[in-house]
Amino acid sequence: MAFIGVLCLILISTTVASHFFRRFGIPAVIGQLLVGILLGTAGFNLVHPDILVEDFSEIGVILLMFLAGIESDLSLLKKYFRPGMYVAVLGILFPVLLGTLGGIVFQIQLNESFFLGLILAATSVSISVEVLKELNVINTKEGSTILGASVVDDILVVLIVSLSMSFLGAQGGNDRSLGVMLVEQVLFFAGVFFLIRWGAPYLMRLSKKLLAESSVIIVSLILCLSMSYLADFIGLSSVIGAFFTGVAIGQTKDWKDVQVNVEAIGYAVFIPVFFVSIGLEVSFAGISRQLLFILLLTIIAIASKLAGGFIGGKLAGFGNNSSLMVGSGMVSRGEMALIIVQLGYQSGLVTDHYYSAFILIILFTTLASPFLLKSFTRKIY
Repeated sequence: MAFIGVLCLILISTTVASHFFRRFGIPAVIGQLLVGILLGTAGFNLVHPDILVEDFSEIGVILLMFLAGIESDLSLLKKYFRPGMYVAVLGILFPVLLGTLGGIVFQIQLNESFFLGLILAATSVSISVEVLKELNVINTKEGSTILGASVVDDILVVLIVSLSMSFLGAQGGNDRSLGVMLVEQVLFFAGVFFLIRWGAPYLMRLSKKLLAESSVIIVSLILCLSMSYLADFIGLSSVIGAFFTGVAIGQTKDWKDVQVNVEAIGYAVFIPVFFVSIGLEVSFAGISRQLLFILLLTIIAIASKLAGGFIGGKLAGFGNNSSLMVGSGMVSRGEMALIIVQLGYQSGLVTDHYYSAFILIILFTTLASPFLLKSFTRKIY
C-alpha cells in the first residue's frame, strides 16, 4: 500500500503546482517537473524511482505520445507543407549540428553529444499554441506555419531518435543482426502505413459493434500498447509505436472521443507520474561546475531554433519579423525533449553526469519560449 500513498502525494502535488503555474502564465509541465525535483533526491527525498513509479511513468509517456499523434493535424501539414517543411528541417538540422558540436567542445563522448543534439531538435508546440490563442493569431500564416512545422518536427524527431537508438549502442537492445533489425523496421513502418490507411478505420468501426463498455477506447488503447510493444521488440523506441498509432486514430471519425477519454486517463494518473519521475533523477551535486555548459547550451538551443525558423520562413517568402515569429514558436522543448532525455537516460545514452544539466536546459528554453513568441508577434500584430 506504500505506493498508494506515494501516488496520492504525486497527484496532489502536481495538481496544485499545475494550478498555480498556469495562473502565472507558466507551463504546467514546468510545475510538475519541479515537483519531481522537490520530492526526489535533490529535495525532500520522499519519493524514489521504484518499479511501480517506473511502470506508471512508462505508461504515461506512451499515452502522452499517443495523444501527440492524435493531435497531429495532417491536413494542416498538407496546407502549409512547403514553409512547414523548411522550418522543421532546418529547425532540426541546426540544433543537431550545434548541439553535437557543443557537446564535443565540452569533451562529451560523440554518442552522447549527438543525442544532446537530438534533444535540442525537439519542439513542444503546445506551449506556443496557448500563446498564439491568447494573442488571437493562431489562424495567421505565421501561426499556421508554426503548427504545420511542429507536425513535421514531431514526426521527423521521433523517427530519428528511435532509429538512432538502434545504432548508437543503447543499453537493453536486442541481439539480432543489423540486417535483421533493418528488415524488421522496414516491415514495421509498412505496417504503420497499413494501420493509418486501412487498419485503424476498420478496427474503430468494428469496436462499435462490441457489446462492451467503452469498447472504442479499449480497442484504441490495445492498438497503442500493442504497437508500442512491437516497436520496442524490434529495437525501436516504444514511443514511436504510440505516436503513429495516434496518427492513425487521428484520421478516423472517432478521434475526438478517443482523445478526450485517453486525456482523462493519462493526465489524471500516468502522465503526472512521468513528469515527476524525470525530476526524481535530478541532482544538484556538482551542478555549479556545469553552469557555463548549461548557459552556452541554452543559448545554442534558443538560437538554433530561431535561426532554423528564420531561414525557413525567408525561404518560404516571409518577411523578417514573420520569420522570427515562426522561429520563436519552435523554441519551446517542453514535454517532447523531456521524453527524449528520459529515453536516452534509460538506454544509457545520457549519463548521470549530464542528466540534470540537460533537464535544466530544457526548463530554461521552455520558460523563454512564450516571452520570445509574444515579443516577435507584437511587432507584427
